[in-house]
Amino acid sequence: MASETLDGLKVAILIEDGFEQVEMVEPRKALDQAGAKTSIVSPKDQQVRGWKFTEWGDAFPVDVPLNQAKAEDFDALLLPGGVINPDALRIE
Repeated sequence: MASETLDGLKVAILIEDGFEQVEMVEPRKALDQAGAKTSIVSPKDQQVRGWKFTEWGDAFPVDVPLNQAKAEDFDALLLPGGVINPDALRIE
């Protein structure tokens, strides 16, 4: 059985400080392993910080600031959950 790949698929990962870290890291790893190119897109310019269950998590570099991102440059969107991330993005 041939495995399907996502070669060439460009995925924007839209996050703000407080995204649930595990909901970004694990799907991103799976997408990258399948051949997709993932990019962190954020209203933050330099880095964005995750939330790790009950406390602040790791910082991740922003690949594309939101004000420079263009929808036509991506094929798919990953929107990690958590309480803080979607609420902060909604305000933005």
